[in-house]
Amino acid sequence: MLKSILFTNIFICLTFLPQAQAQKATNSWNSADIKSKLEKLNVLGSVLYFAAHPDDENTKLIAWLAQEKHYKTGYLSLTRGDGGQNLIGTEQGIELGLIRTQELLAARRIDQGEQFFTSAFDFGFSKTSEETFNFWDKEQVLREAVWIIRKFRPDVIITRFPPDARGGHGHHQASAILAKEAFVAAADPTRFPEQLKQVKPWKATRLLWNTYNFGNQNTISDDQIQIEIGQYNPLIGKSYGEVAAESRSSHKSQGFGSAAQVGKSTEYFEYIAGEATNKDLFENIDNTWSRIPHTAAISTKIKQINASFQLDHPEKSIPDLFEALTLVKAIADNYWKEIKTNEINNLILACAGVRIESIAAKPHYAIEDTIKVTNQLIVRADVPAIQVAKINGKNINQNLENNTLTSFTSSYPARFSTQPYWLDAPNLIGRFQFADFNKTGAPENPDYPAVDYELVINGKALNYKKPIQYKFTDPVRGEIYNPIVISPAITASTDQTIVLSQNNTPQKVRVTFVNEGSTKNRTENVSPVVNKNWIVTPNLVKLEYSENQQQIIQEFTVQAQTRDTRLDTLSFRYGSNEKVKINRDIHYDHIPAITWFPDLTVKVSNLQLQVPIKKVGYLVGAGDLIPESLRAIGISVDLLNETQALHQNLAQYDAVIVGIRAFNVLKSMNQISAKLNEYVKNGGTVLEQYNVNNKLLSNQFGPYPFRLGNSRVTEELAVVKFDEQNQIFNYPNKIIKSDFDNWVQERGLYFAEDIDSRYQTPIQMQDKNEPLHNGSLLITNYGSGRFVYTSLSFFRQLPAGVPGAYRLFVNLLSKSK
Repeated sequence: MLKSILFTNIFICLTFLPQAQAQKATNSWNSADIKSKLEKLNVLGSVLYFAAHPDDENTKLIAWLAQEKHYKTGYLSLTRGDGGQNLIGTEQGIELGLIRTQELLAARRIDQGEQFFTSAFDFGFSKTSEETFNFWDKEQVLREAVWIIRKFRPDVIITRFPPDARGGHGHHQASAILAKEAFVAAADPTRFPEQLKQVKPWKATRLLWNTYNFGNQNTISDDQIQIEIGQYNPLIGKSYGEVAAESRSSHKSQGFGSAAQVGKSTEYFEYIAGEATNKDLFENIDNTWSRIPHTAAISTKIKQINASFQLDHPEKSIPDLFEALTLVKAIADNYWKEIKTNEINNLILACAGVRIESIAAKPHYAIEDTIKVTNQLIVRADVPAIQVAKINGKNINQNLENNTLTSFTSSYPARFSTQPYWLDAPNLIGRFQFADFNKTGAPENPDYPAVDYELVINGKALNYKKPIQYKFTDPVRGEIYNPIVISPAITASTDQTIVLSQNNTPQKVRVTFVNEGSTKNRTENVSPVVNKNWIVTPNLVKLEYSENQQQIIQEFTVQAQTRDTRLDTLSFRYGSNEKVKINRDIHYDHIPAITWFPDLTVKVSNLQLQVPIKKVGYLVGAGDLIPESLRAIGISVDLLNETQALHQNLAQYDAVIVGIRAFNVLKSMNQISAKLNEYVKNGGTVLEQYNVNNKLLSNQFGPYPFRLGNSRVTEELAVVKFDEQNQIFNYPNKIIKSDFDNWVQERGLYFAEDIDSRYQTPIQMQDKNEPLHNGSLLITNYGSGRFVYTSLSFFRQLPAGVPGAYRLFVNLLSKSK
């Protein structure tokens, strides 16, 4: 979200790095960066790219718009990609969305675009826009898109997808529909008039569709607008195809590592709405200072600065930059005044070689703590004295000596947690909820803890903010910067995310309650919260923390009161009815550390379940939580890597399970498949889970042939037809229709096709208005054993505690007697 700016003295957001930039040391601009930013000063055009998910965007085009044409370029991703698959770990849902948010921000740092989101939640694959809008609050998402357009004020809006079936995913289609409606509504003062207290209606000049030719879709044609974007930029030493490959490769959780493309590259655009154009995105749009009255002197001054800029002495441009700043501050257009003031302010400190860091003493704090901060500044260019006038409003009035690191201490009161703002309240099925509409569009918390600085350069005051970070040195990766974390005062953890009460058997839950704050001696009363169908003892616990005990382990007993199979949630409250939360960390080397605070919940399920399986081997694929789910029902699970799968004696296992997308990520699957077939032939049971049908490293799935298609059933409660007489639905658990109740997100994906007749296909299902699919479950006897391939989304259902999914999964592993 664009931030407002104060013009008392000179206010800048210089080097205000959001959390996403906190993984590496503060990046200083080199002279080529400065030169590129100087050229951008004379460009007053803006473009908004509009799509549905992280990774939908055209990174090459964004890089070209931002770095070749120097337009202010943004990408609006309606969702954070929460419903996708994760190729690098086990995170799903909200946590995957957190990862993909950071990957998207990493991509923008490379291609130099800005990033925006709405509150729309990626609930998983959707086949039509109608289905999508059944989950999303269309009017709310439209309101947010209009707000972002009115704030960002793009001259041109570009959609990635068409609004019809050619767009594929229903979210894609919906994004194109919303883009066109928002294009019109943003200019209409009668639409969302409550926004006009802060923004004005904005009429973008035109709306275009960036057509494409990839996959099995070719939507380009010779009569469309064609733009060459394959140029080489000597200031960055790369073509935009090379920049795009780096940017695209930031989407690691989606497996989108990309090869660099060099040479000519043409993008195609189809006119949708607004003023028509035949040859250029910005045809008849003035993107120079002349779009604002009485600014000829600004343009002349900036041209002079560019002409006289010295790569080896950028500091010599500082006086002229101050002159340009004075001229910019006098213009009447507040939008461009804010943007260009920030750009010039950034350039002044970059030319001066100023580096600033605000470093916390430790990585983790709690609400009501005081954060001790070391503020370090250094001026590395040969410039007149720069003075630190104030830090957090406190007078300092100290000159900085050239090339000498100077430190000041300050403190920051931790008044609120660093929970991502869109997760402050429970999300709905189709969107996130947050109270402050002004945060709409922001990729991260706009109010992240920061230090306010006032510097004096050339007698002029510059005010800016610097986020508070924590840094440490990793022996392999070197110096690492991460965002600081402010947590609730009390958090808790448990290694039992699901408790399965089999046949009404009482189960134990061990919870560790942690005092996160600096107050060592505190007392809190904690009580469990669960549906009345369960008894939890004790029903009240008094936590007494002391100087020597900041963690308290408490055991609770959970028992179902009836034999009914059901799924509920156990949580805990303390203090003034506050939910106890988890301090949940997510760590990957390619993005900053992520910490968020979900409610501590344990799914409790009463299962009428027979489990004859004692021990299984689990070949790990792309990563899922099935092993932990099986351990929750008493099955011993050995995790196997490729080498172990090839060389261990598999006869020790009752069954061998192949993790999701193993055929997409394991290079040895051809050899492993041969060994698994031999294991089945000798009496074993193999269960293979879903794979994606592209980028397969092997297609030798089972003893008889089939291939993977694109079919899926996205309606998680779609009617399931199954052969009730088939032994797979009768031993050791009798599967009935209610076992397909309460499934989450989807039934299954990438169903099998062209299935050899020797496979049984005992399940049929379909989404509304679609044909029946029979490729979600394949079973065959081979030799003395059983082979199973299933595209049912067990990787979602078992961690969610879905009772019927457990019963069916156990049956698939179990040999009939």
